[in-house]
Amino acid sequence: MQLTDLTAVQLLDGYRKGEFSPVEATEEALARARRIQPEVNAFVRLTEEDALARARQAQARWRRGEPAGLLDGVPVTVKDIFLLRGHPTLRGSKTVSGQGSWTEDAPSVARLREHGAVFLGKTTTPEFGWKGVTDSPLSGITRNPHDPSRTAGGSSGGSAAAVALGAGALSLGTDGGGSIRIPAAFCGIFGLKPTYGRVPLYPASPYGTLSHAGPMTRDAADAALLLDVIGAPDPRDWSALPPAPGSFTEGLAGGVRGLRVAYSPSLGGQVAVDPQVAAAVRRAVARLAGLGAYVEETDPDFSDPVEAFHTLWFSGAARLTEHFSPHKRQLLDPALRKVCVQAARHSALEYLAAVDVRMDLGRRMGRFHEAYDLLVTPTLPVTAFEAGEEVPKGSAHRRWTGWTPFTYPFNLTQQPAATVPVGTDGAGLPVGMQLVAARHRDDLVLRAAHALYEAGIASSAPVTPAGS
Repeated sequence: MQLTDLTAVQLLDGYRKGEFSPVEATEEALARARRIQPEVNAFVRLTEEDALARARQAQARWRRGEPAGLLDGVPVTVKDIFLLRGHPTLRGSKTVSGQGSWTEDAPSVARLREHGAVFLGKTTTPEFGWKGVTDSPLSGITRNPHDPSRTAGGSSGGSAAAVALGAGALSLGTDGGGSIRIPAAFCGIFGLKPTYGRVPLYPASPYGTLSHAGPMTRDAADAALLLDVIGAPDPRDWSALPPAPGSFTEGLAGGVRGLRVAYSPSLGGQVAVDPQVAAAVRRAVARLAGLGAYVEETDPDFSDPVEAFHTLWFSGAARLTEHFSPHKRQLLDPALRKVCVQAARHSALEYLAAVDVRMDLGRRMGRFHEAYDLLVTPTLPVTAFEAGEEVPKGSAHRRWTGWTPFTYPFNLTQQPAATVPVGTDGAGLPVGMQLVAARHRDDLVLRAAHALYEAGIASSAPVTPAGS
């Protein structure tokens, strides 16, 4: 097996035993990144010189038996929304200048640096992370590792593609309406949107408290390890949570026996789900019951909050671009420019009405989780569609939210939600199943997901690049 096929946990075990080194793992990951870039376009830039320097430092520490932290020498990638010291963060936009010294790390990047991680490069994002697919005027189209004619999803599409193809075992993504879970589901990897505030954000997102940061990995064990590292408070984010009461890695054991699981195949008939997606998720749910969970087919009590989400989300985009010059506006993704114009017309009362919808949704889900430990749904009602499109061809939907109705409600409520790969459709495209828990119960989501991986129900086998 190639080193690019190993998880972070496996890499660390190999370093510990002296079977291979951080330099070898980094060199292979960089070679993989260079190889996939022409076809998949997962990277804005590679940081090869810095990566190899950090890998050599990690290798020396391992040889002394003094690793720097929990991820010493593990190759990671960072979505180009996060600040990475010494390198521009362009956020998918031609409106952002790359000039300057770039002297600061984002909080999660700083934690990775403290724990010895090796930064391979910055991954692609749509402009300012505004939509559920990854293409931008700056970096073009990011494609799906399973079929490059299809989208990788978004907005953390570059991160999902990189992890799926072995260009770094771990990646940092952001999720304001599904932006970790959507591409993770389309690319067949694990993605976790933690409880809001568990992973600090700085600079603050233009989308406010909808936006979360979290792990994108091969499996739940890697995600727990990464969350143990990045889930620490940072004084630059006043909304960050205090430290978790325990290790997420240590909390993986225990399985799902006795957990009360609500299975909602279509949110009460509100979502038309592709039959192959529905069948794959239903099979996984049946096996979840076989592991000892108490499963009941039932639906949470809410109607689609998409209009409230649109008001909050697109108002954030409009505020971000409010002071752009006419020249800068012409550089924007045309669809983003259009929604900014529309959202700028929202009144304060309309915004507050959307906040009211959000508060009521949070109340409903709080009551729901008094009866159920987990809510299980499809992550998405479809598998990956044509690359370069915001919505599937022939769809009646105008915006990306039309095909993501299972994801954005749980940004409104700030709950932890993860996607696990549970099969494929007839074209070999991955199907994701979503696990949602009450706020602050990230441990339950990770524990249940880990049980699915341990039982072979979930699988994130590395994709072999074309020509290998």
